[in-house]
Amino acid sequence: MTNTQENVVWITGASSGIGKAMAFECAGLGYKVVLSSRRKELLDKVAEEIKSLGKEALVIPCDIMEETDIENAVQQIIKTWGRIDIVIANVGFGIFGSVEKLTAKDWNKQLQGNVTGLALTVKYALPHLKKNNGRIGLVGSVAAYLPNPNIGAYGASKAAVHSIGQTLQVELMGTGVSCTTLHPGFVVSEIARIDNDGVWHPEQPDPRPSNLMWPTDKAAKVMIRAILKRKRNYVFTAHGKVIVWLQNWFPGLVRLIISKGPKPDS
Repeated sequence: MTNTQENVVWITGASSGIGKAMAFECAGLGYKVVLSSRRKELLDKVAEEIKSLGKEALVIPCDIMEETDIENAVQQIIKTWGRIDIVIANVGFGIFGSVEKLTAKDWNKQLQGNVTGLALTVKYALPHLKKNNGRIGLVGSVAAYLPNPNIGAYGASKAAVHSIGQTLQVELMGTGVSCTTLHPGFVVSEIARIDNDGVWHPEQPDPRPSNLMWPTDKAAKVMIRAILKRKRNYVFTAHGKVIVWLQNWFPGLVRLIISKGPKPDS
């Protein structure tokens, strides 16, 4: 993949946050970038910025909760640019509430978005990735490894993403396609200000510690680097690595730390 100008990267959830930052990172490296999410007006703005830098961007709105949207997005990419070299399944959101309070609707929405949508994104891109020794990036979370009070559904969904990544790493042996599962710690995003109905509350305080928060551009650089190097699992930030290590060796201590820390409203 030395001639990046001919290579195509498809990023879901590219209208804001980490997805948007990864789009700029890939464009800066010379890749053609396909931008997908539900919010076309925001995607158009991202595409305009990328094009103003002399790079190529294609907007394809896609709701990963709808399988036909995913399938149609892939068909449109192939019709326009003829190939997919990297797919980054980045769409993700959180459903808040204790296990005691979550409804079946809450669980179904969380798993449909963070797990099924991610798996189907990979499914429809895979035939084209196999033609080019492509790469897959799955955006998980350190929550996959930890107890998650009041965001148990989110943690369960990210544990499933981790499992899907491990499964793909076996299923894709011999195909030339790699799968990198990315597990960020605290990164600046809208996720803590979006309620269970998908409504954004910009005035709502983010319970995550601001002093540990990574900016999105810094996160995007290390995430894209991990995908290009075909790493299997990549945990970051520094605090993310520390807490995962502690969970492996001192789970009781981690339970105590998390029980004392800030939590989303239940």
